[in-house]
Amino acid sequence: EIQNSNYVGFDLSTILKFSIQILFGLLILKNKKIIHCDLKPENILLIKKGKTGIKIIDFGSSCYTDQSQYEYIQSRYYRAPEILLGLNYGCEIDMWSLGCILCELYCGIPIFPGENEYDMIYYIMEYIGLPPKDLIEKSPKKLDFFNEDGKPLEKKNSLEKIK
Repeated sequence: EIQNSNYVGFDLSTILKFSIQILFGLLILKNKKIIHCDLKPENILLIKKGKTGIKIIDFGSSCYTDQSQYEYIQSRYYRAPEILLGLNYGCEIDMWSLGCILCELYCGIPIFPGENEYDMIYYIMEYIGLPPKDLIEKSPKKLDFFNEDGKPLEKKNSLEKIK
């Protein structure tokens, strides 16, 4: 729908209607101990064109909260920090994705448009700041993103811009 409006975001009343329905859907999933694992705009469909009723689709990556956890989940722009850092996760990752989606619905563009995982962590740190030190220390991927002192590494992206 955003693509059809030349990447102009929705008004706040429409976003509120969408978010209430998505939150209700996520509450049902949490009560069933299910993590969607790939919440993104393409997986939220309008039931009827021109109306605000929605449904959440594509549970192909979903898992139960007590299952062994997948390492590579969530579409890139909506990937939670714990996934990027290789940490354990729960239903909270779907809430992270929802926050990213709501920003995108308002702005018309993704909030964290990283081209790879380092880019994603960089964008998140740029907006929110460094992850807590204990999370960095627990991360099996910490040396992919941080030096031994916990400071972010500087890397070039495909445009040779250092981040």
